[in-house]
Amino acid sequence: MPNFQPLSPAQAAQLLAQGEIVAFPTETVYGLGADAANPQAIAKVYALKGRPLDHPSIVHLSAPEEMEEWARAIPEAAWRLARHFWPGPMTLILPKRPQVLPQVTGGQDSVGLRLPAHPLTRQLIAALGRGIIGPSANRFGHISPTSALHVAQEFGESLPFILDGGPCQVGVESTIIDFSGERPLIVRPGMLNAHILSDFLGFPIEYGQGVRAPGTLKKHYAPDSPTSIWTLEELQELLPQVEEPLALLAIHPQALPLSNRVRTWTMPSDPQTYARDLYAALRWADSLHCPKIWIEAVPSGEEWQAVGDRLRRAAAR
Repeated sequence: MPNFQPLSPAQAAQLLAQGEIVAFPTETVYGLGADAANPQAIAKVYALKGRPLDHPSIVHLSAPEEMEEWARAIPEAAWRLARHFWPGPMTLILPKRPQVLPQVTGGQDSVGLRLPAHPLTRQLIAALGRGIIGPSANRFGHISPTSALHVAQEFGESLPFILDGGPCQVGVESTIIDFSGERPLIVRPGMLNAHILSDFLGFPIEYGQGVRAPGTLKKHYAPDSPTSIWTLEELQELLPQVEEPLALLAIHPQALPLSNRVRTWTMPSDPQTYARDLYAALRWADSLHCPKIWIEAVPSGEEWQAVGDRLRRAAAR
């Protein structure tokens, strides 16, 4: 069982001020934190993750008003979203101010900002007195962590400092809305979906491709074992032919012809609980070291958009 040093938010803030890396909890996933104004600390995060230098990181704030320290030309719609949905699982991409480090933005002229909902992390940012970057606390492209134990298993002794805030309650990364172009676009779906955002603003916000943003590569959130997605009907046909050990994530295991070669994790049938449990289930499946991981396809409705996105990227070749 991995060990890690228990921390208070004040202790974690002191470590960040000294240029150290501290993993921290949010309502979505655990982040790998560093002072967003310290290029050496940011470099440590990227090196630990194996993250490409042109891949931007999100800056985590403690109040909506702090957006003005990082971004310029903030549209009124972005202010409305921030004041209503923050703290919460939403990231806004905005034109950056000149002083924002290129190490944060991946060299782009925009910056992603978010106000996390977890109380320990809000205390941490307030104690530090400035924003922190927080890419997910895992190896680049691997399954995101939703508990302190996941982080410890991922990095071991190379990351001794973890602020343990218990299991994450949302479970998939924040919705990213890009305001740096002519019109706002959702460039990464999250549990705060287009229907909710469009209803609130009074005009449609669509999914699209904007600036480079975290978690938008074709393959991401991926187990080490080859992973594929099948409909319930396909699984009913294929499972009797399985001759080697298989890890299966299924919403309807009772409708499947399972054998002792198939290790099964029963997934929830509602999107919110499914999202909360997803990464823990993928990590369990990967830990079995089976030749393959199979996943029953989820419904295609708007409320399943974020989960479907994560599954497609996890199974991408």
